[in-house]
Amino acid sequence: MKRTHPGRLRQILAANIRHYRTERGISQQDFAYDIEMDRSYFGGIERGERNVSIDNIERIAHGLEINPNILLIEPKEKDNG
Repeated sequence: MKRTHPGRLRQILAANIRHYRTERGISQQDFAYDIEMDRSYFGGIERGERNVSIDNIERIAHGLEINPNILLIEPKEKDNG
C-alpha cells in the first residue's frame, strides 16, 4: 500500500530541525549554504516534504552542533502550569 502522506517521524525530524535552526537565529538560506546543501532541498526537508537520507541527517546535525539522534526524538509537551 502506497503512503500518500509523510510519516510521523518525518514530521518530528522537520520540526526539530526548524526548532534548533531558529533557536540559533540562522536563516534557512544561510544554514543550507553553511552545510553545502541546496536551499530548496533543505526547505523541503524542514517542511517534511523530503524523505531525507541518514547521511543528510548527520550533515544537518553536524551543522546544528547536536547529536543526530536528537533530531528524531519527539519533543515533550511544555507544562503551562
